[in-house]
Amino acid sequence: MKSLLVALLLAAPAAAQNAHWEKAALPANIKWVTNDADPLYADPGAKKGGTFRTCAGGCLASSFPLTLRTVGPDSNDSFRTALLANQMSMTYYHPNTRNPIPGLATHWAYGDDDKTIYYKINPKAVWSDGVPVTAMDFAFALEMMRSKDIVAPWYNEYYSTKFDKILIIDDHTVAFRGTEKKNHNDMHYFYDLNPRPRHFHKLGPDWVRDYNWKVEPNTGAYQISKVEKGKEIVFERKKDWWAKDLKYFKNRHNVDRIVMTVIRDPNIAYEHFKKGQLEGFPITTPQYWHEKATGDIYDKGYAHKLWFYEDRPQPEYGMWLNQDVELFKDLNVRLGFQHAMNVEKVLKTVLRGDYERLNSNAEGYGKATDRTIKARAFDLKLADEYLAKAGWGKRGDDGIRVKDGKRLTARVTYGAAAHTDRVVVLKEEAKKAGIELTLQLLDSAAAFKNNLEKKHEIAYSGWGAQDQPEYWGQYHGKNAHKPQTNNFSNTDDPKLDKMIDDWRAEFSETKKAELSRAIQRRIWEIGAYIPTWKVPYWRIAYWRWLKWPKPPGTKTSDDPITYVLKESDAWDGMFWVDEDAKRETMEAMKAGKAFPPVTIVDKTYKED
Repeated sequence: MKSLLVALLLAAPAAAQNAHWEKAALPANIKWVTNDADPLYADPGAKKGGTFRTCAGGCLASSFPLTLRTVGPDSNDSFRTALLANQMSMTYYHPNTRNPIPGLATHWAYGDDDKTIYYKINPKAVWSDGVPVTAMDFAFALEMMRSKDIVAPWYNEYYSTKFDKILIIDDHTVAFRGTEKKNHNDMHYFYDLNPRPRHFHKLGPDWVRDYNWKVEPNTGAYQISKVEKGKEIVFERKKDWWAKDLKYFKNRHNVDRIVMTVIRDPNIAYEHFKKGQLEGFPITTPQYWHEKATGDIYDKGYAHKLWFYEDRPQPEYGMWLNQDVELFKDLNVRLGFQHAMNVEKVLKTVLRGDYERLNSNAEGYGKATDRTIKARAFDLKLADEYLAKAGWGKRGDDGIRVKDGKRLTARVTYGAAAHTDRVVVLKEEAKKAGIELTLQLLDSAAAFKNNLEKKHEIAYSGWGAQDQPEYWGQYHGKNAHKPQTNNFSNTDDPKLDKMIDDWRAEFSETKKAELSRAIQRRIWEIGAYIPTWKVPYWRIAYWRWLKWPKPPGTKTSDDPITYVLKESDAWDGMFWVDEDAKRETMEAMKAGKAFPPVTIVDKTYKED
């Protein structure tokens, strides 16, 4: 009987084979490696079962996702994180050691050309519809990422220029061959390609429309079981998930059901939490931690508070000045705006000194971060000097600068009502520099789409941290002056482009770190990105029936209430719902019985 792979090879057109993949043999000297020696981090006492109800974070907090696709128009929102979390990678980085650990792959090997990484696919791996995962799913994934049908120029560019081909050895052995030499650690990051179910997708000019609300088969612990548009999305745990007994997945992904509900106002969402209608709520913001997270449910021990310090790359929060807007084409204007944003006052007042100033676009990457870069401080004298150089030296009767009959005004687009207090302070302080900021609050999905379409003047936004800095997508000229890319500042600087290209191609980790620091310095010089704040910890409130391992997170854990499912690391899903504790709590509340109040401050991974 012919194997599935042979049948596929015979059925596939020759052109398709040559374009994205080819049949290959293993090198004679291949050395397979794996990693089952790194420590476990989940709790062996974790219990399965229960429902986790959330509205928190990027998932569905303020708006319903515009699509269930993970590529193409409108797909690059935060709900995509929950979808990709269930499309497993070949390997993950261990959340504490940062060494590669198995995912879809059981073993891996590195080619002598320093461009090829080989994988053994776990033969148990299946899609959620029961179809086995094979090497051809990876070949199809590359074809899909290169296809114009998905209307995703970033993916088309990246997978066409950075990937050469998929090498098919047999049904469960595959290799990814890149176009540039990479050290072994970087191969796992840059030559990472999740499979796509080739039996599910049919590429064509109508793919975007046809797959807008289809639930794609996945390989992870959860699958969508219900979509009620505009209201909620439900994920169900796969009881027979193929990876549930693998070493680094044991005792994780414990709850049976995750219900993500749209509650557009965070204050209303918090009221739902206090009524026990949500298992947890993010209270990192000072207003919630210091003011709202108080009262009976905490005093009587029904709800607990957790403050957890992490040691990980920091998200990139800030303001991006759109250089395709005439005003911001002038470097002096951009530098004037840098010194006119009183971020320090926001930190001291609205944020009560809890947050810290972010200094650059890539903090927390060790030697790859230029620690000498400091964010430009609020300085009215410098703001005046730069703006005067740009011809904005005169002021009108109301103090706002004027030039050629036009006022110095710019629109700030943001997508979280909870941040209004912050941008209002920036607006009022900017008046002192003669700048009028107008504020445009949209729901989170609309704000993000507005910025992707490059319809903003100033994008007040943020990017989640990755294992390596993201330079190409956000600052390379190839992603400027066109919609559906992440280059919100429309930065198009040949000098910076070369640095980014060199960084992506560099093999030496030492040299790569040098290039990374130089890139950060150049972005600072261009002045189109104004860094705002960083928060090297997360704080959550949760009902006492939600349980945690010890410590409650890993070195690189993100807020588990906000990001119930997260694709970039293997740490997620460590908490569980204790149904006995839930019944005990409900009975105690009815009887007026109290438990000791609990506030945990965990500094296991806090930097000295």
